[in-house]
Amino acid sequence: MDSQPSRSSGRFETSPTTSSPFLTKSISDHQSLASILNNPHAGKSDGFWWWSTSSSIPTPDFLPLSTLPKPGSDTRLPDFQSYLSSISDPYSRFHDIQQHTKFESLDDQNDQNALVACLKEVPSLYFKDDFELEDGATFKAASPFRTNAENLVMQEKLSQYLDVVELHLVREISLRSNSFFEAQGELVDLNSKIVEGCDRIRELKETISLLDDNLVGSARKVQELNVRRSELITHQDKLKLILYVNQALSTLKLLVASTDCAGALDVIDDLQHLLDGDELAGLHCFRHVRDELAASIDSINSILSAEFMRISIHETGDLDASITSKFKVRETISMNGEGHEVKLDEEETSNLLDRLLPFVIGLLRTAKLPAVLRVYRDTLTADMKTAIKMAVEELLRVLGGQPMDSDFVAGERAVDTDGGSSSLASRLRSLSPECFVHLLKAVFLIVQAHLVQASEVKRAIEWILCHLDGHYAADSVAAAIALGAAASETAHETNDQVHSLLQLAVQRKGNDGTTTSSSSRNFRADVLRENAEAVFAACDAAHGRWAKIIGVRSPIHHRLRLQEFLNIYNITQEFITATEKIGGRLGYSIRGTLQSQANAFIDFQHESRMAKMRAILDQENWAEIDVPDEFQTIVTSLFYSDETREFADEVSADIAPSSDGSPKTEARLQKISQNAEHTDPTPLRSDSTTQSNETNSKERGRSSPKLLFFRGAGYHMVNCGLILVKMLSECIEMNNSLSGLSSEIVHRVVEILKLFNTRTCQLVLGAGAMQVSGLKSITSKHLALASQVISFTYIIIPEIKRILFLKVPETRKGLLILEVDRVAQDYKMHRDEIHSKLVQIMRERLPVHLRGLPQIVESWNRPEDTDTQPSQFARSITKEVGLLQRVLCRTLHELDVQAIFRQVVIFFHSQISEAFSHLDISSSPQAKKRMYRDVQHILGCIRSLPTDSKSNPPNWGQLDEFVAKNFGEAI
Repeated sequence: MDSQPSRSSGRFETSPTTSSPFLTKSISDHQSLASILNNPHAGKSDGFWWWSTSSSIPTPDFLPLSTLPKPGSDTRLPDFQSYLSSISDPYSRFHDIQQHTKFESLDDQNDQNALVACLKEVPSLYFKDDFELEDGATFKAASPFRTNAENLVMQEKLSQYLDVVELHLVREISLRSNSFFEAQGELVDLNSKIVEGCDRIRELKETISLLDDNLVGSARKVQELNVRRSELITHQDKLKLILYVNQALSTLKLLVASTDCAGALDVIDDLQHLLDGDELAGLHCFRHVRDELAASIDSINSILSAEFMRISIHETGDLDASITSKFKVRETISMNGEGHEVKLDEEETSNLLDRLLPFVIGLLRTAKLPAVLRVYRDTLTADMKTAIKMAVEELLRVLGGQPMDSDFVAGERAVDTDGGSSSLASRLRSLSPECFVHLLKAVFLIVQAHLVQASEVKRAIEWILCHLDGHYAADSVAAAIALGAAASETAHETNDQVHSLLQLAVQRKGNDGTTTSSSSRNFRADVLRENAEAVFAACDAAHGRWAKIIGVRSPIHHRLRLQEFLNIYNITQEFITATEKIGGRLGYSIRGTLQSQANAFIDFQHESRMAKMRAILDQENWAEIDVPDEFQTIVTSLFYSDETREFADEVSADIAPSSDGSPKTEARLQKISQNAEHTDPTPLRSDSTTQSNETNSKERGRSSPKLLFFRGAGYHMVNCGLILVKMLSECIEMNNSLSGLSSEIVHRVVEILKLFNTRTCQLVLGAGAMQVSGLKSITSKHLALASQVISFTYIIIPEIKRILFLKVPETRKGLLILEVDRVAQDYKMHRDEIHSKLVQIMRERLPVHLRGLPQIVESWNRPEDTDTQPSQFARSITKEVGLLQRVLCRTLHELDVQAIFRQVVIFFHSQISEAFSHLDISSSPQAKKRMYRDVQHILGCIRSLPTDSKSNPPNWGQLDEFVAKNFGEAI
């Protein structure tokens, strides 16, 4: 610190004549003092002013500052009086501190000087802390002399050193003698006060002892006795707890042995509460209780699982045996026999629920229900597979001896002999379709029995978990769900035993209700999911077994007849529908197997029909045949009107797919025909075409052939046309039965129609029938019959499209409609080409006759006119036209005939009139007369041709104009 200022330094003077420069220098040399004094608001409690020698110091008078007066300045010392008064106290304290510090520094300096002087006179060796003359090194350093004289001198020096030290010590003591004696006096006073205090303490102890003996002793004894009593009660409670735990463990063993799972779980919960608390802490005798509880819980879970499995699954074995025994009876093997529906009544359902309730609650409390449901799923699946296999083996022993109705199935048998026994697959393939369907019915009922039982178990668990409101066990189920949910949640976080998890779950429930509610919902959802998965797994296993059974016979099924395949297809569809309804999900595996077999069946049937149609067309002689009533019934039934719509289902079910001529088929066809006659009594032979056909037939002296009628019009048919109708009816029936494959069936129908149209065109218009059928020529009769068949097919295509497209999905209708419409347009073009071919026949025949007309005209110039008949030219041309007219009018419809002969009339008029106009007959009246006779004969024939002409006379044309121009009205 800088040197402190003093009163003698010139800083404070009383004389007013002190120069100002001296004051300025003093302030500048003491910046610390200036910084303190310039703070007028410093308090008296500041840390620097902790000591003062006087209570007040007079305020010093500062010397006036010598400053140059400024113009207008009159500042004087009294102007600073307020400032000086505010800093007087802080300054006085500061001055006292300076004086005190100065005095202490002087004392320290004096003491230091004395010690220094002492150290200078006495060597430092003697002031060391470890100074010991016994030490050899120290002794040698203190006494380095070897002679006695030197040692004596050294001893004298040591005495001098001792005197110097004593002198300085006495001086120091004298300097502090006042303080020493004051301290010694205070010590004596303190000793006396301590003695006095000890006497008072002794007196207090005696007083307290008397009070304890007379007043507090009895109360303290009571308190001690109470403490001892409390300790004894605590020990008694501990012993009672030990006795309770011991009895509880014994009771738990008895409950587990008697399979009283609910009571055992209650005991386990109580013991678990005790273990998780502090009551049993430190009791070495109960160190194995946790392990015993864990073993008991495992035993309880095993009991609950076994009872749950017994009630849910194993009680269906008797029903399986009953179903199998019924189907093993030979009299029940009939396609008309109806199966017995498996269904639990209300009493059985209620009984099942009551039996499952305690076990489900127990499994919920131990959080084992999801795991048990997973085991239940596997067991149910395995039991389902075993039951199906045993039923198939039992029924094959009976059904294996049934005769097979289908001849071609015998060729498909593949029996693997191994020690006289055949494999299960080959035995299934050897069954007839009826026996196989019978086996499927038995399997259906067995699967249905198992699935109904599983479905009732599922419903019972769902009802216990979700719909138990108002039931006597509702609270128990809710508590069990909460315990199981908390245990399931905690199981992911710790590896402790199940019993400790239950207690932790209870604690969490009390601490966090929201979390418990959420975990309860998750646990319930987990149980419901496993419950549903068990039933679905059983359905999936049943689907797999069923698909395997029908898959073994896949090489046979596509060769079955339609009704036989439909029996298998329909029962499989019923099986899929029933199992999917129970399982709640789609069975993709069995649907795929059934779809593939249906596709194979459709493909095989289509290829058979295509090959059959090719063979029939190649053998067709294009001769008209009578239409059997069966085909008329088919057409009437398939293409029904609104009034006959109610018979559609009956038609689809009753029309046989093959013309086997069985009495049953004929009876059904007759029944449908009678129904159609009652609903559509319109006489289809009332049109003009039919009347003309009957008239022409009577003129020929024979009965009219039976036609195929549709919408009031009759159609002459040939054999291939009727076969086509039969095939189309089978395709429609197949479409109604296999609605899922409607798109594929429509494609096949389109291909059949294309084949028939294309091959008919090649055989008739292309004259291919002359090579393959042995026809000598293609006549107008052949063309007319082909036109009738094509016209009939063309007219029923819209009805076929309407019927087939009822089952086609909307997404595929667009392309299929275009294909069908394209085929219909091809049929229309084919019909028009046939009509054009009929016109072309006459167009080609007329020039042949016209080429002989000049020779006939030369004969007209001879004078003798004995022949009154028309010429050979006129008779020949009218004869051919008349023949064509008779053929077409007897075969084709009136509109078609009119369209054909309208074209014949036009080119007859033009070509004959042109040919006659080139003849020169003006020089011979006889020739002119004969020409007029021929023209009139030809015009008579033209007048008789059926056309839609409205002129008068009918079929007026160029030949009439030629007659009017060249002959006038005179001839």
